[in-house]
Amino acid sequence: MKLSAQAEYGLRCLLQMASCDDKAKCSIPEIGPAEGLSVSNVAKLMRLLRLGGFLKSVRGQHGGYALMWLPSGILLGSILESHWGRDSA
Repeated sequence: MKLSAQAEYGLRCLLQMASCDDKAKCSIPEIGPAEGLSVSNVAKLMRLLRLGGFLKSVRGQHGGYALMWLPSGILLGSILESHWGRDSA
């Protein structure tokens, strides 16, 4: 299976979310440098993952993103089908 760059980066962002020190939430400025991605690119990816139902956003000064489920409950196939699978159809 060949993945698009956007799908790969989205998966990398989710992996960062799963390994985040503060399990409640991670911010875009934390994820971007950890993955070598720009803040604007991470923001776009996080929006797609939120719309796909994998993340929830927490607003405010101490806000960020949090996983909707435990990492063990998220399947790779469901991530790829949710948003990036539409691009190849």
